[in-house]
Amino acid sequence: MKEFRRTFSRSIVAALLLALAPAAHAQEMKIEHAQGETVLKAPPAKVLVLDMPSLDTLDALGVEVEGVPGSNLPKYLSKYADEKYLKVGSLFEPDYEAINAAEADLVIVGGRSRSKYPDVAKITPAIDMSVDSKDFIDSAKANITKLGEIFGKQAEAQRLDATLDEKIAALKAVAPHAGTAIILVTNGGKIGAYGPNSRVGWLHKEIGFKTVEENIDDRFHGGDVVSFEYILEKDPDWLFVIDRDAGVGRGNDGNAAAQVLDNELVHQTKAWKNGQIVYLDPQAAYIVASGYTALTTLIDEVYAAVSAKK
Repeated sequence: MKEFRRTFSRSIVAALLLALAPAAHAQEMKIEHAQGETVLKAPPAKVLVLDMPSLDTLDALGVEVEGVPGSNLPKYLSKYADEKYLKVGSLFEPDYEAINAAEADLVIVGGRSRSKYPDVAKITPAIDMSVDSKDFIDSAKANITKLGEIFGKQAEAQRLDATLDEKIAALKAVAPHAGTAIILVTNGGKIGAYGPNSRVGWLHKEIGFKTVEENIDDRFHGGDVVSFEYILEKDPDWLFVIDRDAGVGRGNDGNAAAQVLDNELVHQTKAWKNGQIVYLDPQAAYIVASGYTALTTLIDEVYAAVSAKK
């Protein structure tokens, strides 16, 4: 009888363990990202972010983070400069000691920090949220959705994506009829052009602004070096301008790009004569770009300018 009870008890315990096993694994999370798949034992509670677009989107979703980059924070994310947020490196260089000491559940890299993913992943579970520049808008939206899923903010992510869809549709409706455009970047008094495959090339490829030239070599942060004579020769209907100095915190007056373009050659262009030069938010365009707030800011700026000229 005692042996029967012992056997029965073992059976009950085994059954309970089997029943609990699925629950124990139910919280396990598999995250596919730009450099593979990361498995977390549970939803992350303590998160470090080295990717500015991800920080932008997490802020829009209402997700609290533990650590952030120590520089290049745009004004609308200035609250993260507070000392209560651990500083875990720059956009390019992680602070490995700080990351190790933090004992976080997850580190998010992307864009400028993506090359450091293998090193970061050796310390703490990490994901790479870099966007696909060839499919920029859909990739940015997919990242919003993914971050919503990771942090249990699915409803909020759906609302953000829906808002983006509305704004994009409105801009797409007017862009193809607006004429040609050049995307310029000013850098230390010099000017360069960004093409359809650049960080803001989505204005051409995905929104529909006609480019003046397809083969623009914009691999460098200053774009493809061009002259004022080139701008006059191409004579675009629109100039979309990014002040890189202001974007990286080197310009204090915020008017450097406007001063660079205020010359006799540019004055002869249709863009100048018709008041169709749009100075894009430099931090949104150059530093953040694919984050929800940055992307909606850029879309709003361009739409407001173009729709006013209809």
